[in-house]
Amino acid sequence: MNAANEIDTEPTVAGLTRHARWWRRLRRDLLCRAWAAVARLRRFAKRGLDVTAAATALALLLPLFAVVALLIRLTDRGPVLYWQERVGRHGKVFRFPKFRSMVVDAEAQLAKLAARNQHGDGVTFKMRRDPRITWIGRIIRRTSIDELPQLWCVLTGEMSLVGPRPALPREVSRYSLADRRRLDAIPGLTCHWQVQGRSEIPFPRQVELDVAYIEHQNLALDIRLLGQTIPAVLTGRGAY
Repeated sequence: MNAANEIDTEPTVAGLTRHARWWRRLRRDLLCRAWAAVARLRRFAKRGLDVTAAATALALLLPLFAVVALLIRLTDRGPVLYWQERVGRHGKVFRFPKFRSMVVDAEAQLAKLAARNQHGDGVTFKMRRDPRITWIGRIIRRTSIDELPQLWCVLTGEMSLVGPRPALPREVSRYSLADRRRLDAIPGLTCHWQVQGRSEIPFPRQVELDVAYIEHQNLALDIRLLGQTIPAVLTGRGAY
């Protein structure tokens, strides 16, 4: 009798086990699909904010752009825009425009100034009273006007309004594996360390703040950082 009971109950126990495993797989699949849907919605909302804000800003700023371009041309007859290669998400290199704030041969003079780098780590180069900066360059750098042409990169999708600032290829070549976490997100016009002191923030701290943003990014955080960017630009802290 006991043997018969054991034989009768085995299919039931096995059936419950198969049902439990099936339910766990279904629940895991549903959770993965729900998370993927939320992630897509966040990307869609972020991209919508980027396109709307960038297009509106470019239209409103055209008169300012015209004045800045005229002043740059009158200063030394050089080009208005300065195009650099920058490194974006997953190491993709793209062309990055700024209003030119330095003399035409600024890159050629960089080697002579390397010893005066105020970022002692050597990954990034920053110095106060850089002699390569023109008089109009000092104004547009302090007010961050020189960065506004990058709104075009936001429209094209190579940049976002908020994200880690895009680095130069020579800087990325010196990155450690931990530093490369910065490349996991689309680069942005503003970020945590841009609103907390810009060039005054040492490189290791910049990496920490960028990684923190990547791990916690959401639309509310983006809007908050955009709001904090306005007073940061007005005070000009760390802008040199």
